[in-house]
Amino acid sequence: MKICVFALDGAFDTGLTAILDTLCTANELAMLRGADVLPFDVSVVGTKSRIQTALGMTMAVEPARDVEHSTQLPDWVVVPALNAKLPDILVPALARRDVQDAKSYLRTWREQGVGIAAACIGTFVVADSGLLDGEEATTTWSLAPLFRERYPTVKLSDSRMVVESNGLVTAGAAMGHLDLALWFVRQASPELASHVARFLLIDNRSSQAQYIIPDFLAHADPLVERFERWAREHMSQGFSLESAAQALNVHVRTLQRRTEQVLGKSPLAFFQDLRIQRARQLVSNGCDLDTVATQVGYADASTLRNLLRRKLGRTVKELRSD
Repeated sequence: MKICVFALDGAFDTGLTAILDTLCTANELAMLRGADVLPFDVSVVGTKSRIQTALGMTMAVEPARDVEHSTQLPDWVVVPALNAKLPDILVPALARRDVQDAKSYLRTWREQGVGIAAACIGTFVVADSGLLDGEEATTTWSLAPLFRERYPTVKLSDSRMVVESNGLVTAGAAMGHLDLALWFVRQASPELASHVARFLLIDNRSSQAQYIIPDFLAHADPLVERFERWAREHMSQGFSLESAAQALNVHVRTLQRRTEQVLGKSPLAFFQDLRIQRARQLVSNGCDLDTVATQVGYADASTLRNLLRRKLGRTVKELRSD
């Protein structure tokens, strides 16, 4: 499999190297296991001949124009994240000249049948090129509200770790670069992917849900932030959409519409997220489950126990050991 990693100035160092190191490790383990040829032919390309990462390291890369005119196109082009973790930094970065050029290359390669993949904030570069319009995708959970605002036609599923949609693959937050690289290894050999994951101590995870911090997302919008405060203050009383809307002095439909636009979920679903976050914290602190259930608005501990297992994939005993 021929893979070009498309690196831009200001690349997130960990993301870039995670992809390269994972694929390199896959090649090494494959040869140790008796492979005749390396499963991955990996190169790093850019809009110019040298890039500087976010931490100031420089790297020689193959100019993208050479790839574009090559007789052998890559099977995949992978876009690692830019180190632009906040909206007011990311939005101007997407308008940079080199990023604009990168988006043009991505569109051309896609027209030629090349698969396009990205992780974390790299998904914004692909989405900005228009390639994800009408497709399913994921992105870093922390910038999901901005992603929904900028790309309303993309079917965002931000709780998932890796999403494949018609030759386009996206992965979640920062360490999602590892999950994306393992996805490629799995296409070559599920058994090899298992060995690489064990060798590099990469956990098997299909969801970002357990890592999401709901109140961080709430700060993306003033009304949602106010709703988050109301929810925490009234958690033990249970959920009432009408009471929430009345307290916030907005119509029920306004509150529903805003949470859907910003968070991609209903007010009740967000309230549930806050409940789970609070319950997880209390359980980890050693509180008994009956007390926790009362504080987060559940009538009995068994309902909460089942909810924690379903949402987090972990038992109460496992949460206590954190």
